[in-house]
Amino acid sequence: MSPRHFVLPAAALLLLCAFPAAAADGAALFKSKCAMCHGPDGAGGTAMGKKLEVRALGSADVQKQSNGDLMTIIKKGKGKMPPYAGKLSDDEVKALIRHIRSFAS
Repeated sequence: MSPRHFVLPAAALLLLCAFPAAAADGAALFKSKCAMCHGPDGAGGTAMGKKLEVRALGSADVQKQSNGDLMTIIKKGKGKMPPYAGKLSDDEVKALIRHIRSFAS
């Protein structure tokens, strides 16, 4: 078998391995940057979340927002939520959005 017969399967394997890593990165980012207010389940049940009256991230109200809208909110902040532009890369924000989508009711 020639080396080129291994290139396509190797590339496919890399792609398959990258998606779970991205999901894990989103979960880890959420835990370190967001969970203190939004809670580990995104419901906003923390003391800070209740004080700030954050919306549950799994709610229809949040889930109906486009990825672009969520990206803007994460980057620019909203209300008392701080902006993360310059602190998180676009890829990190996209990973967070994928994780937020996992909270859908």
